[in-house]
Amino acid sequence: MAEAGIIDGKGIAADIHKEVIAAVAEMKAVGKRVPGLAVVLVGDNPASKAYVSTKTKRCAEAGFHSMQIDRPASTTREELLEIIRGLNADPSIHGILVQLPLPAHIDEQEVIAAISPDKDVDGFHPINAGKLSIGLPGFVPCTPLGIQELLIRHKVRTSGAFAVVLGRSNLVGRPAAQLLSQKGPAGDATVCIAHSRTRDLADLCRRADILVAAIGKAHFVTGDMIKPGAVVIDVGINRIDDASAKNGSRIVGDVDFEAAKKIAGAITPVPGGVGPMTVAMLLRNTLQSALQHQAK
Repeated sequence: MAEAGIIDGKGIAADIHKEVIAAVAEMKAVGKRVPGLAVVLVGDNPASKAYVSTKTKRCAEAGFHSMQIDRPASTTREELLEIIRGLNADPSIHGILVQLPLPAHIDEQEVIAAISPDKDVDGFHPINAGKLSIGLPGFVPCTPLGIQELLIRHKVRTSGAFAVVLGRSNLVGRPAAQLLSQKGPAGDATVCIAHSRTRDLADLCRRADILVAAIGKAHFVTGDMIKPGAVVIDVGINRIDDASAKNGSRIVGDVDFEAAKKIAGAITPVPGGVGPMTVAMLLRNTLQSALQHQAK
């Protein structure tokens, strides 16, 4: 059997980035305000810092008005909520992103709920989550939205397919399952959400025409858990020790890629698969928010 086709998230994200740049250039040409994104970082988590740096860089490349607000881990709940209130009222800001995780003394759900739903470009606000659950337009979390876009642009047939989503988080698993089951492009699938308590998990995965792995465990999905010809979307980002690597470690997904690519019909690599799509969808959501604000 031939090896799986690689779903090039890096290339597709670059295409979306070009589309956003073109749209922003058109907005500038007619005198419209460019999209504005504010990213709030509390604390000094290295992974969060790196992610925020990537987002800020991509915003600048796209011609956005970009604002990064860094605060120490000692920032209080009220101080953070005051920052969000100010951004909610700022007409130059169309998207507000508070980088998670937050320090333990701050309630993440309270902070998310404080963001104006029409500036919630991360798609985490309860109102946007509710809209997604009943099929109304709203902002969708960027990683699941990126998965949907990968399926559309790679021309994966989802209608009538049996999809298994490994993971039930509100950030990835649940919204990914909702998108796959909705009517329309990259939808109309029969979807099962599986997790650590699911019985006969390996057998369930072997039945999937589309397998989305978002469980957070390195190489959890082995080759014998994949149906021949299945489409495998690996959302995992896990760092493992590797003595041969320059820094002694490397990033891998939730899927054993080397084994899976010999069985699957198409697969996303890690890195270079879903990851770049998350930032691309953040830019597109912010562009959408700017257009919606200007239409009011």
